[in-house]
Amino acid sequence: MAPSETPRQDVTEHPRVFEPATLLLLLALSVFGAIIGVQLLTTLGVTPNTSIIGAMVAMIIARIPLQSFARFRSIHIQNLAQSATSAATFGAANSLLLPIAIPWLFGRQDMVMPMFIGVSLAMLLDGYMLYRLFNTRIFPAEGAWPPGVAAAESIKAGDRGGKQAALLGMGIVIGAIGSFFKFPMAALGTAFIGNIWALGMLGIGFLLRGYSQPVFGIDINQLYIPHGMMAGAGVVALFQIIRLIRTSNEEGTTATQHDSTLPENQSTQIGKTLRLGALGFVAISVLIALSSGLYAHLTLPWLLAFMVYAAFAAFLHQMIVGLAAMHSGWFPAFAVALITLLVGILIGFPPEALAMLCGFSAATGPAFADMGYDLKAGWILRGKGEFTRLEVSGRRQQLLAAMLAFVVAIPVVLFIFRDYFSQGLVPPVAKVYVAAINAGVSMDIAKSLLIWAIPGALIQFIGGPGRQMGVLLATGLLINNPLAGWAVLFGILIRYIWIRRGGEAARNNMEVLAAGLIAGDALFSFFNSILPGGKK
Repeated sequence: MAPSETPRQDVTEHPRVFEPATLLLLLALSVFGAIIGVQLLTTLGVTPNTSIIGAMVAMIIARIPLQSFARFRSIHIQNLAQSATSAATFGAANSLLLPIAIPWLFGRQDMVMPMFIGVSLAMLLDGYMLYRLFNTRIFPAEGAWPPGVAAAESIKAGDRGGKQAALLGMGIVIGAIGSFFKFPMAALGTAFIGNIWALGMLGIGFLLRGYSQPVFGIDINQLYIPHGMMAGAGVVALFQIIRLIRTSNEEGTTATQHDSTLPENQSTQIGKTLRLGALGFVAISVLIALSSGLYAHLTLPWLLAFMVYAAFAAFLHQMIVGLAAMHSGWFPAFAVALITLLVGILIGFPPEALAMLCGFSAATGPAFADMGYDLKAGWILRGKGEFTRLEVSGRRQQLLAAMLAFVVAIPVVLFIFRDYFSQGLVPPVAKVYVAAINAGVSMDIAKSLLIWAIPGALIQFIGGPGRQMGVLLATGLLINNPLAGWAVLFGILIRYIWIRRGGEAARNNMEVLAAGLIAGDALFSFFNSILPGGKK
């Protein structure tokens, strides 16, 4: 069968999720992705991006010399496969297992099921909100979304072959070799794709965090400087989003839309989507508070305050993680959840309420960000919005694939979490959250958070919503990875020289190579984690 061509204008039908053969493939990949996510989060403390693995499985099946498998040569089915695999991985590990580990470790196993029900709903809401917000002014399709670019370029190269495939293959080999020697090749590749201002701040943040202790003798993490910066930048980012909504609504009053137009001009629906999300998070926080019995630990005013703050924390966490993921390919979900927990401690919520608050906050964001990566990959494969009906149909099918994966992840986690937890296999970061709840927060920490929120807010304000400089600087400060800082800054330098010498015509080759670097890093990290002898 000949390779798939670039979408033609007359192609409007996208392969459907619930076609029997496609559905069976997606179900199998969803179970696989969920189990892999749970296993790696509990043993290594991280969740790999498995989207490329899903696409590779579809490519391999397509090459079985039987007519019934030929349909999997479709780049759009491969896109659905990578969407389902990664959604199940992040959904099971980050959105489900991590949150329920917190009340379990806290000794309140009676609160595990209320948490599980709440975060399952939050995960589904997460994915749906990004679907509605993708290709708007807040989360534009033209944004970097580096893992999405890597997935799309890998699928395209596997389909078409030729020089682009050779360039991608070279990038994958270089990425894998670099990852073997512990060099962050995904960071290098991301520097070729993302916003230079945002990535520059991310790289500076990585370096400051990595060298503040050995060079200056100051542990900025112990002083809670990154946490304060992120808190300030996050609040300003929220106000910038509100301003974008108002601007969009004003512009929307003068614009009309045809049924076949892309959501690119649907910025008028941003406000509706965010209001739906806010109300959804409030409803989930009420459900968690009442079903877990928090009313027995809180007076009515405190119970209402918990419901409002938990919803706000979950919503803010989702937005910050999504913005960081779009610009850099990193989402500092663990660290931002810790910030919302620290603020909750300062407010004065009792320990039981803090455990539920932290779990709920941690559940939002990962599924949101991953959906952005997958929709970016689909957007590229469908012609970057040029073919309207195909884009709208394809995006809807990707949503269905992700929701199917989330629904599969729920029973997978439900059936296995007790066995894991009883063996002591819990996400390491959950122990950090519980330790923070038990330790409390001093006035010195409160002062540091407030003081460092100011420069974080100022940098975010100066950079504006298009660059997210404050959020990305704080992201770098929260992650102790100085090598990634050098990789990002070195990558920006290479990018500048590459474009200066080759012009804009060279940009496409640079992005294909970048996709290979990111894919190679992801593939090596994944197989190194699951193969015997790979875990160090």
